Amino acid sequence: MNKKKLTVLFLGGARRVSLAELLKRSGERIGYQVDIVSYELTEEVPISLVGKVIRGLHWNDPDVVDDIERIVREYGVSIILPFVNGAIEIASRCRDKFKDVFVPVTNFQTAKSLFDKAEAAKLFKEAAFPIPRTYSVISAQMPAIAKPRRGGSSRGIHIFYDIDDLMHLPNLSDYLVQEYIENGKEYTVDSYVSSAGEILVTVPRERLEIMGGESTRTRTCHNEILEELSRKVIHELKLRGPVNLQFIYDPNKDRYLLMEVNPRLGGGVICSIYAGAPITDYIINEALGVELKPCDDWASYTLMARYFKEAIFYDKDSLQ
Repeated sequence: MNKKKLTVLFLGGARRVSLAELLKRSGERIGYQVDIVSYELTEEVPISLVGKVIRGLHWNDPDVVDDIERIVREYGVSIILPFVNGAIEIASRCRDKFKDVFVPVTNFQTAKSLFDKAEAAKLFKEAAFPIPRTYSVISAQMPAIAKPRRGGSSRGIHIFYDIDDLMHLPNLSDYLVQEYIENGKEYTVDSYVSSAGEILVTVPRERLEIMGGESTRTRTCHNEILEELSRKVIHELKLRGPVNLQFIYDPNKDRYLLMEVNPRLGGGVICSIYAGAPITDYIINEALGVELKPCDDWASYTLMARYFKEAIFYDKDSLQ
């Protein structure tokens, strides 16, 4: 008996091999074959190990949505998932254009505010969320941390203990300057919100080791403060689909502070899924119109340790 097929289009999911495999398993559990197609700037990326890679256009190309429409029609795409900030707007536009495709994504105007760290900090402050003290440059107190207003993966972050050094940072207006939390512990909360706005799961995990801005070692932990605060943020900002929230714990003042909100799947979500959060099940089932049930029985102390694995590509011409 042939399985029914479901095609998922990744936007910028070049390295998300494990997540693709989990989506395939979610499909198998309900009798579906899940095929992965990924829209990338080059075909030589790891996701090609488990799916079809389509060489596409830059996110800011005026023809990118039309190009994705071609892919959607050619491959019979049922679900679109963005994995990088630049793809959120594209996914949002695709949701509006392709009524028969499931695109679990937050409204782009909200997401756009979250992509600019200075705008996000302003939004968080107005909503009375607890955040690190945010400075104008002339009022900065040391130590302070300067983060590029745009971009991710912890690139370009600087910590300062001297105001003169901060003042000499090139293009200072392109940075968000906040108080630096000494000995802070970083946490992520993985969540999934239905299209109707129901928060189905919130899983905090401590970021034990970070490389290139992503967790390489992380552990789930039940934490009522973080779970409740995450639900408050999600509700207030009217977020939808997969959401990744970043917090820091300040041991000096015994407080949790909101750092970032990413309206997409984070790289460490694999840990939360293995802990029992059925996030890939939610994606597949919501696309199929299956009723979703909240989950709060995921396991604490589930540890994920990430390792390197290579994908090798050969020049076809050199093999002839």
